[in-house]
Amino acid sequence: MESPFKGNILKGKVALITGGGSGIGFEISTQFGKHGASVAIMGRRKNVLDSAVSTLNSLHIPAVGFVGDVRKQGDAERVVESTFKHFGRIDILVNAAAGNFLVSPEDLSPNGFRTVMDIDAVGTFTMCHQALKYLKKGAPGRTSSGGGIILNISATLHYTAAWYQIHVSAAKAAVDAIARNLALEWGTDYDIRVNGIAPGPIGDTPGMTKLAPDDINSKARDHMPLYKLGEKWDIAMAALYLASDAGKFVNGTTVAVDGGLWLSRPRHLPKEAVKQLSRSVEKRSRDAPVGVPSSKL
Repeated sequence: MESPFKGNILKGKVALITGGGSGIGFEISTQFGKHGASVAIMGRRKNVLDSAVSTLNSLHIPAVGFVGDVRKQGDAERVVESTFKHFGRIDILVNAAAGNFLVSPEDLSPNGFRTVMDIDAVGTFTMCHQALKYLKKGAPGRTSSGGGIILNISATLHYTAAWYQIHVSAAKAAVDAIARNLALEWGTDYDIRVNGIAPGPIGDTPGMTKLAPDDINSKARDHMPLYKLGEKWDIAMAALYLASDAGKFVNGTTVAVDGGLWLSRPRHLPKEAVKQLSRSVEKRSRDAPVGVPSSKL
């Protein structure tokens, strides 16, 4: 689809995107590049990174890939430093690396819980911590007077509760808390904006393939307010908004991009039955004798 944004809204910016070689992360990498940014992507699989960089370069996007694990502080430091050395600045950090799988709490080992917490929550903070010296106001390579931008890819699972996702719910709740606290402190001290995006079910992603088989997928759509899956493009457009001057006064919020799914519940009554019930209550109210309490109707 055609972007609603001008093609130069990120001109001259450098973005470092963890998990940027596949899925939502790669779509963000692509759209950032198409809108003027130079892109560094970080991931654990060299073959995936090489393929992603090749595709980005074919679109005339300046891109480089660095193998690294966000759980390892040494890797985070090395990738941040390498990005700065390659491009001479870092303006945007997108934390899109994540781990997930379906499992009931009683079958989830503490090690499995810790792994997801380490990737999503600890990894997010580690990358933010390492990137601070290049993102803050007056940092090396920054030509503007302001600071940089951090975007965290979160989820809506912890807004209520989610079956078989206790580990991810806990991790993403921590990611949202990290965003709010850094927005407060680093926004005040270093002029850095920190926000998040909470995707809903996004089609054609590794997550949907792994977490929602087709038959479950089809049934789930019956309860979606917009009756459809989202697209990676939807998340990338939200990221463009938050990373550009269009979102220059947005700080410390996590934007749910899920079509309103987290609000939804299965209908307990068909809509026509609700209308009939409503009309019946209204008629009884109109016909009630004056002075009779409604509780007696």
